[in-house]
Amino acid sequence: MLLPRPRDSHDERLIRNVRPSGWVNPPPQDSYNLIVIGAGTAGLVSALGAAGLGATVAVLEERLIGGDCLNFGCVPSKALLSSARAVSVVRNASDFGAQLPPGDISVDFPAVMERMRRLRAEISNRDSVTRLSEAGIDVFLGSGEFTGPNRIRVG
Repeated sequence: MLLPRPRDSHDERLIRNVRPSGWVNPPPQDSYNLIVIGAGTAGLVSALGAAGLGATVAVLEERLIGGDCLNFGCVPSKALLSSARAVSVVRNASDFGAQLPPGDISVDFPAVMERMRRLRAEISNRDSVTRLSEAGIDVFLGSGEFTGPNRIRVG
């Protein structure tokens, strides 16, 4: 499995939250009320909701807690779109009665990407292995395989 290589402190924080390097899978319980395969948005909501109602819950994630939404899709794209909107508003400031010094507005794309990584890392606290564990959820990192009608093996 390929994990993203940290580029800066924000990436390091993200990975510490969603795929901690020293994580040891817990001993499995004899049975669970719910086993969630995939810790993306739907999986996290299902697991936390069930655990909040008193169910015994396990989460199995092969890659990164938070799934595509946190790590590659929704959160990063919305951060980039927000930056693009801000630049557009500034470029069209005269439409709103604001006067800016003449000249083109430039974009510092590395700064835009750094902001995206920072926001993603901040949000990752809510999708972290620690948060799930503190909610009473057994978190298993690794690939899963059904070995029978009521059995799953991780690893």
